[in-house]
Amino acid sequence: MDELKSSRKPFEISKWAVWEAWEKVRANKGAAGVDGVSIEEFEKDLRGNLYKIWNRMSSGTYFPPAVRAVRSRSRTAAAPEF
Repeated sequence: MDELKSSRKPFEISKWAVWEAWEKVRANKGAAGVDGVSIEEFEKDLRGNLYKIWNRMSSGTYFPPAVRAVRSRSRTAAAPEF
């Protein structure tokens, strides 16, 4: 007989933690990521999008996209050497 897969996820991440993270992003007026999805677009299917993120994170298959590079202003003073 085939073994049944466990319904338990490899990573214990609560849906509440994902919701709280979303609240912080929204409060900070988070900018669109490298995928170009704005807060407004994400909210159109908020429940579905948050579920997808939670499901992938808790199953270990979520890999966040690369972070956008932001050029910083050059300093006028020399940077300390380490």
